[in-house]
Amino acid sequence: MSTYAVSVPENSEVFGTTTGGFARFEYSAAVRAHGLLFIAGQVGYRPDGSLPETIEEQTEWVLRRTEEVLRLEGLTLADLVEVVSYHPDMQKHLAGFLETKKRHIKEPYPAWSMIGVSGLARPEFLLEVRAVAAYPDGHAR
Repeated sequence: MSTYAVSVPENSEVFGTTTGGFARFEYSAAVRAHGLLFIAGQVGYRPDGSLPETIEEQTEWVLRRTEEVLRLEGLTLADLVEVVSYHPDMQKHLAGFLETKKRHIKEPYPAWSMIGVSGLARPEFLLEVRAVAAYPDGHAR
């Protein structure tokens, strides 16, 4: 199976004006390889490029952006098999993160690692999430 880079269209309602970041920082939104979809780290930008101030809203947008990348490949959040979230101030924001996560991620749960970090690309980022999804057996494109 060949490797395939997934692009988010410039007219995406979820990504909006933030799609330029892929070219600017030279990375793909996701890469499909060997029946898996590797989704680049997502942050909580709104479509207009603004960044919410609360962990709840940033988590909401991170998950919506992840869900949009999955949708482009015919997948859903239920197809996630591994997720890693990076938290610059985990103790302060854990409750709000978990509350929002619970509304989106249902059983069977993916493997999930939460990692405390000293910082992300911008100090306003309260969270970054990268994920891996599996295509259904026999349906890998």
